[in-house]
Amino acid sequence: MTMPEAPPGGADAPAFKPSQVFKNCWSCRIISGGGMILSGAYVFNAARKVMRLGGPTSMGTIAQVTFAASLAAWGIVIIADPVGKSWRKT
Repeated sequence: MTMPEAPPGGADAPAFKPSQVFKNCWSCRIISGGGMILSGAYVFNAARKVMRLGGPTSMGTIAQVTFAASLAAWGIVIIADPVGKSWRKT
C-alpha cells in the first residue's frame, strides 16, 4: 500500500483554492456583473421593441422580460457579492 504524497510546500502549506482568488478580484466582478446587466438590458430592449411596434404581448415576450430581469439581478449579485462578505474575516 502506498502513502499519498504530501502537498507541495510542506505539510503546513494551505491548499490552493482558485475560486477564492477570483472572489477578491473587484475588477473581474465589475466587468462580469456589468456584462450581465448590459445583457439584461439588451434582452429587455428586444422584448420592448416588439411591444412598441404594436405587436401582441405573448408568453414569449413575457418570458423575455422575465429573463432580462433575472440577468440584471444576477449581474447585481455578482457585483455586490453578498455571500463572500459573510465569511470574510475583518
